[in-house]
Amino acid sequence: MPRFTDDDVGKTVVNPVGDEVGIVETVEDGVAYVDPHPDWSDRLKASIGWEDEPDMTEQPLADEHVEAVTDDEIVLRQDLQTDYTGT
Repeated sequence: MPRFTDDDVGKTVVNPVGDEVGIVETVEDGVAYVDPHPDWSDRLKASIGWEDEPDMTEQPLADEHVEAVTDDEIVLRQDLQTDYTGT
């Protein structure tokens, strides 16, 4: 059973301490596509498998990287917690 549905579109993706990582823009075939927050480090993006592709604004969020899905948020797993480079 797919983890993500159209009900997840618009949800905020956060790290385990609640910092915003991005927003779910679309869901296709159970895969959530996230518009990443521009201030997140390349290290975090790499740990999730997101490429730094200029032509690709939405990145797929793999089920294995998610700890929890609530009514408002998708929370990443604790072991993905990395440095935040925003201000």
